[in-house]
Amino acid sequence: MTPPPAAVLLDRDGTLVHDVPYNGDPALVRLMPGAIELTTALRTRGVRTGVVSNQSGIGRGMLTEEQVAAVNARVETLLGRFGTWQVCPHRPEDGCACRKPRPGLVLAACAALGVDPSDTVVIGDIGADVDAARAAGARAILVPTERTLPEEVERAPVVVADLHAALAVVL
Repeated sequence: MTPPPAAVLLDRDGTLVHDVPYNGDPALVRLMPGAIELTTALRTRGVRTGVVSNQSGIGRGMLTEEQVAAVNARVETLLGRFGTWQVCPHRPEDGCACRKPRPGLVLAACAALGVDPSDTVVIGDIGADVDAARAAGARAILVPTERTLPEEVERAPVVVADLHAALAVVL
């Protein structure tokens, strides 16, 4: 039996909560199946948790940082506190280092949690999550949704049906 990773980083939209494009309304937050069980089990085993989330709605002027923070607070109300929230507010065309698929969010989360990326797992629903994990030197688990492209599934090193299955792989 292998020890659990030091940290698990989760994408927000489409992974922890149902994806509502450019959501700035905490009332619209609905958990994905298995999110409570996953986060509870990780914390019970002493695994640090964090969220890494692209939020280009801020850069596009569709959301404020305060709205994103309110949605994130609702997620924590439902799932408990995360050790770090790393949010990229930039548009894709801005070319920042933090926006997934680049590794910036994952590296910043690992630094905030005091863990090595090589002892970290990133769980997400699209190829950008997997690519960011790999670029940072972390392991990746893809939990596809209806918006996940077939080629993203084919490229992912580990693909599971849902968060319950992800938990079985992580622990």
